[in-house]
Amino acid sequence: MPSSAIESLAGRDLCSTADFTAAEIAAVLDLAHAVKARPQDYRWALDAKQLVMFFEKASLRTRLTFETAINTLGGSAIFVDQTQSPLGERESLFDMARNLERWASVLVLRTYAHETITEMAQYASVPVINALSDLEHPCQALADFMTLQERLGPLNGRHLTYVGDGNNVCHSLMLMAAQTGMHFTVATPRNYAPKADLVALARSIGNVTGANISVINDPIAAVTGTDAVYTDVCTSMGFEHEATKRAPIFKPYQVNETLMSQAAPHAIFMHCLPAHRNAEVTDAVFDGPQSVVFDQAENRMHAQKALMLLLLGGLSNQNKKSATGTAAR
Repeated sequence: MPSSAIESLAGRDLCSTADFTAAEIAAVLDLAHAVKARPQDYRWALDAKQLVMFFEKASLRTRLTFETAINTLGGSAIFVDQTQSPLGERESLFDMARNLERWASVLVLRTYAHETITEMAQYASVPVINALSDLEHPCQALADFMTLQERLGPLNGRHLTYVGDGNNVCHSLMLMAAQTGMHFTVATPRNYAPKADLVALARSIGNVTGANISVINDPIAAVTGTDAVYTDVCTSMGFEHEATKRAPIFKPYQVNETLMSQAAPHAIFMHCLPAHRNAEVTDAVFDGPQSVVFDQAENRMHAQKALMLLLLGGLSNQNKKSATGTAAR
């Protein structure tokens, strides 16, 4: 793990996957694997650090993996439920940030508007992490690419296919694929493609890393020979009113046994969860031998541990504790 990449991440924010360079993403993923293999080595690396989470949306994996991650690194977590009161409504984000930076070591936001996260990052002097917005889900992508590395090895030149809505998860996967040199194909209905500016950004990154980014409408062509097939719900949280309209549009994009059979024999199936079983994916695929959905869920914790260790300078703290023998207490 290059020391320059480690040092460059201290004190930074993660609002977008594009905030990190290819080397910095590699550093997070390398550390995530180390943390997963040897959790005891990092037990007190974030001793007394405080994580504060503000969630405008419901959560299972995001909340619990962040809480577990900080707790098992020696820190503590505070959860603030914002589902009934959007951030910035009761008090300005600027005023909130100036308060929070005096109490907390890191802020984690799960919001509707992406601008809520970027504004908090602008105002707060402590790291801010995007735990999901309407534009991106970078922590999910970190866990997913950690899982891809576990199953496929080096990702440069491998092929990931995303089938379904060109949503926030798709955006982060696309950008991270570009950063890791992994070819990425999106198969989505017309008018549901990922945002054009993010596609252009991913392609510009791919021009450097060798990643090819494609957006097409044919799901069969997209998955043929691919190393991994990824899908998500066709109606994102907060847009349930569109479910009836979207269902027939996305039906041809269901990941079923027939579609999976077009992928490479070693291909894996991925989903960020929660899943609508037998809607975007059939039970046979979701519960089948190619599925790694629960590995992805577990790796949220490990990837987020690595992320917080790097943003909070926890590696130097861990090394100091190891040298004085306090890490083994």
